[in-house]
This record gives sequence, C-alpha cells and structure tokens, in this order.
Amino acid sequence: MFKAIGRFFRAIGYMFTGKVNSAADSISNNPTVISATYEKVIEEKKRRINEYKDAISAMIAQEESKKAKLSTITEEVQKLEKLKSGAAARAKQLVDKYQGDINAVKNDPEYLKCQSAYKDFSSTLIEKQKRASELEEDLKQLIANVGGHKVQIQSLMRDLDKLKEEKHDAVADILSATEEKQIADMVNGISNDRTNEELHRLRELRQKASANAKISRELAGMDTKKAEADFLEYAQKTAADDEFDALIGLSAKKEATESNIPDAKIPEA
Repeated sequence: MFKAIGRFFRAIGYMFTGKVNSAADSISNNPTVISATYEKVIEEKKRRINEYKDAISAMIAQEESKKAKLSTITEEVQKLEKLKSGAAARAKQLVDKYQGDINAVKNDPEYLKCQSAYKDFSSTLIEKQKRASELEEDLKQLIANVGGHKVQIQSLMRDLDKLKEEKHDAVADILSATEEKQIADMVNGISNDRTNEELHRLRELRQKASANAKISRELAGMDTKKAEADFLEYAQKTAADDEFDALIGLSAKKEATESNIPDAKIPEA
C-alpha cells in the first residue's frame, strides 16, 4: 500500500515536472527568448575573452620584465668578466715586476687584493650567469605560452563572430519552423494559434453566408413552383367541374341563367 502511495506521488511529481519542462521548452522556442539567450551567451563569451586578454597582457608584461632583467644581468656579466680580466692583468704585472719570484709576488699586498677581487668577481659572475640562464629558459617558455594563447584567443574571437551570425540564423530558423508548423497544423485542424482560429471563423462565416444565400435561392424557386402548381391544380379542377356539369346537363342551364343576368351598367358621372 505504501509503495502504491509512493508511486502515486511520484507520478504526480513527474506530471508536474513534465508540464514545467514542456512550458519551459515552449518559452525557449520563442524567437525573442532565443535572441535574448544568444545575446546573453555572446556577452558572457565577450567577458571571458576580455579576461583572457587581460591574462595574456599580464603574461606579456611579465615577458617584458624578464627581458629587461636578462638585459641588465647580461650587462653585469659582461662587466664582471672585464673586472676579472682586470684583476688578473694587474696580478700579472706584479709577476712581471718581481720577475717570476713567487714568494715576492704573493707577499705583495696588491697581489692579495687582486686575488680577492678575482675570487669575488668569479663567484658573482657564476651566480649572474646561472640567473641569466634561468631567465632565458623562463623567457623561452613564456614566449611559447603567450604565442599559444594568442592563437587560442584568435580562435575564440572567430567563434564569437560565428556565434553572432548563428544567432540570426537560429532566430530565422525558429520563425520559419514555427510558421511552417502553424500552416501544417492549420491544414490538419490541430492548430491552437489565434490567427488560425480567426481564419477558421472567417471561413465558417463565409461558408454560412454562402449556404444562406443558396437556401434563399432554393426557397425562392420553391415559392414559384408552388404558385405554378396551385394554378395548374385550379385549372385542372375547373376543367373537371365543367366536364362534370356538361355531363349532367347542368352547363346548359348554367349558360341560360348567366344569359338572363342583365349587364351591369356603369353609372354616369
């Protein structure tokens, strides 16, 4: 019993769901609603494309920033290489000064200064070169990504233009299909369209008017025929009476009686 009650309520729910879905489909098939829906989709796609453009712009800005950093580091690397060469050249002068006496060279404070500077320049140069290499790899990947996104956004822009054209085609197709359905339904007699109802009513009125005129014509013909029939019947009846009177000899007496009746005179003015 409880299962039956449950099925009953589910059936009611399905019925209302079906009606809601049917009503929603009917509204969705309205050309105005379709046009507005397309506009909403187009605006949403425009918004997303603009967000995409902003993201690509940020990537391009990041690319330019990395390029600037790489340029700066490259200049620093070149400078450090020159400083290293300068420190080594200065130390070599000391070697020449002391004619290759290693102890004399190493005991010279200038040598220690050049040695320390060379080490600093070398370590810094290694760091800068490593950073430059990282920036170059980052730039390669970033440039590739930006290029791919540019192609993608161009494709999205083309899709957006196609969607704008599709909007007009969809509205035209719905209008055409609706009109064709109304005509077909009108022919089949199942249309609920108000225009078709008006056409049906006008056609019924025209048919009724034609039928009334036909009946009037027929009735007029019947009156004429009835009058003719009455005249024929009267003529036949009169002929039969005269024949009967003549048969019994009454017509002679009738004629004599009619001959004795004086002619009526018209009174003088």
